[in-house]
Amino acid sequence: MDRRSKIALYIIGAVIVFMMVAEITKPKAINWRDSYSAADKIPLGCYILFNELQTFSEEEILTSERSIYEYLTRLEDPKDKTLIFINNYLSFDTEESNVLMEFIEEGNTVFMSANYFYGNVIDSLNIAIERQYGNFYKQASEHKFTSPSLQKNNRKFEDVIENSHFSSIDTLSTTILGTITIEDEYDFDETYPNFVKVEVGDNGGQFILHANPFAFTNYHLMNDKEDYTATVLSYLPQQQIIWDNNFKSGRKVITSPLRFILQNTALKWAFYISMFGLILFVIFRGKRTQRIIPVIGKLENATVDFTKTIGQLYYQHGDFTNIVQKKIEYFLEFVRRTYYLDTNQLNQSFIDKLSVKSTNTKENTKALIDYLVYLKSKKYHSEQELIELNKKIEHFTKHRL
Repeated sequence: MDRRSKIALYIIGAVIVFMMVAEITKPKAINWRDSYSAADKIPLGCYILFNELQTFSEEEILTSERSIYEYLTRLEDPKDKTLIFINNYLSFDTEESNVLMEFIEEGNTVFMSANYFYGNVIDSLNIAIERQYGNFYKQASEHKFTSPSLQKNNRKFEDVIENSHFSSIDTLSTTILGTITIEDEYDFDETYPNFVKVEVGDNGGQFILHANPFAFTNYHLMNDKEDYTATVLSYLPQQQIIWDNNFKSGRKVITSPLRFILQNTALKWAFYISMFGLILFVIFRGKRTQRIIPVIGKLENATVDFTKTIGQLYYQHGDFTNIVQKKIEYFLEFVRRTYYLDTNQLNQSFIDKLSVKSTNTKENTKALIDYLVYLKSKKYHSEQELIELNKKIEHFTKHRL
């Protein structure tokens, strides 16, 4: 390697090292993606809440990674359970709604916190939710509990908030547990329910609905909102918890190894550097390596291929008569050349001699010769006759005593 090539490689290596150091040392941008996943430590994940729930009940927390329909239909003991849903939006189809209602009627509790609720479950509870769209910037809002003894745990949410509330409830079966007061720029503050309980069935089953899922994220739990969150969860009965980790905006979906690599910053840069290094290797290696001398193969006998090609042309054009005649001629030439028999008279004497010399049975030999005579007597032949002739000739030449 000459001096110029070495300098070029040193420069390329220095650039790669500089890029790696710059990528490793640069500050990482905060990920503000809505997640609510128990595994995410980003601001809008639920890592802190999920781990704190371990102290809520003495029993182990169950985690649902499948659809709620699949999970509840396979649950061995569906009694004395609390099912927790926390996400930006919650929507249940007919099957999921039916299995949730059956779960509630067993005396269990379902806690749901979201900005939007859709589906048959919410419709059956006669509850409607509404979101504030009045201003471009989210307005601060005061979240309060209706119980006088819990007023100390009221909290004001000034950022990272979607001001949603229940615009319609069924007062006969619904109890308001908390409200939201949205501060208006003209001092016309309005208060709406955003935390309610709906009793269902005769076994003590209940839905507890909350309209601020942000309150359960890592961001607010680390910013003086943990007392508010703990008070909301204090309305849940002391029983085993089922955490839904499937219906999440931040649910991890990896469909290929390459996608997994590209989603991980360290692996992504390792992949890029490896590909860049391989390209450089191919470029410089190609210049220093002698071109491969091609191997010239020996000439091949193309007679068989030519014959197959001609036969296919005849067959594709439907000229079955021509093919039948040529196969008969070829077979008789084969008999003359192999067994030294005269093929002018295809009589019984010819059949007996051919049977003995070819070591075929007289029955097979006679069937073949009779079929040849029959075909020679016809002017036109069908595809089926051609196939039958080919079968008989192959059987004669391959199946011997």
